[in-house]
Amino acid sequence: MAERRTGRVTLVGEPNAGKSTLMNHIVGTKVSIVTHKAQTTRSRILGIAIKDQTQIVFADTPGLFVPRTQLDQSMVSEVWRGLSTADIVLLIVQAHRGLTSTVDGILNHLKSKTKDLRSVSLVVNKIDLVCRDQLLSLVEQFSGRVEFERVFLISALKGDGVEDLSSWLANRLPVRGWIYPKDQIADASLQAMAAEITREKVLLRMHQEIPYQTAVETVRWQVRRDGSARVDQTILVVSKSHKRMIIGPGGKAIKQIGVQARSDIQTLVNCRIHLFLQVKVRPKWTDEAFRGTKLAINLTESSSESKAWPT
Repeated sequence: MAERRTGRVTLVGEPNAGKSTLMNHIVGTKVSIVTHKAQTTRSRILGIAIKDQTQIVFADTPGLFVPRTQLDQSMVSEVWRGLSTADIVLLIVQAHRGLTSTVDGILNHLKSKTKDLRSVSLVVNKIDLVCRDQLLSLVEQFSGRVEFERVFLISALKGDGVEDLSSWLANRLPVRGWIYPKDQIADASLQAMAAEITREKVLLRMHQEIPYQTAVETVRWQVRRDGSARVDQTILVVSKSHKRMIIGPGGKAIKQIGVQARSDIQTLVNCRIHLFLQVKVRPKWTDEAFRGTKLAINLTESSSESKAWPT
């Protein structure tokens, strides 16, 4: 019988590179939210996949960008802190965007930290959007900047090349006992994952600056006698105008957000969910200390009250 292996694989790249899509594909279910908007992932999220006798622990990190607020700085700092503990670092880049200024900055940082990192490989994502000649040129361009252990060409959305990548990871990680139980797929609590699902629906529903000034927290998870659960969540915004837009005329917008979130949460936990959403105003929450998915703030202090919208 083959020896068990396990290790941490940290995914880095610019916003919208496809890190969450890749992790979700290999894990086999949604453990990190995915939208077409940049900066969807805010904190490091661990997804756990089993491949043969190997437990692969993925760290999906926020897309790297120039920080403007304390929240932004916390997100970027979290990415760099996670590199030193990784057994393998995967740099995810978009084939059709090539060597952007953001990726250039990431390459410079990786080059300066080469001695501190155990293994760095390049993953060129969205290969279906460019021709083969462009891919070869792009790989040569990147390989001249950092000495990558391996280069993979994939489409995380379609699954092309992902099996080769996951097989290599399974054989490349060190021989050691598994860290997590075999049926665990993430390190986040159900409450935190449910909050992220609702934030995903806000991101998809809203436009411009509103989604990036919004947070969601699960404030209560009550299992009922019939096996269903009542879930109460708070959507936190920075202004009354944002609150009105998320609620929508007659509560139409927030009801649609709730219906979509409830469906995904039910799929996640495999039981009936009664979801109740509130929207509260906290003008400076983005400048507060940010600790993981759950905000380290008092949601009731200096917040405007709102009715609960059942879905």
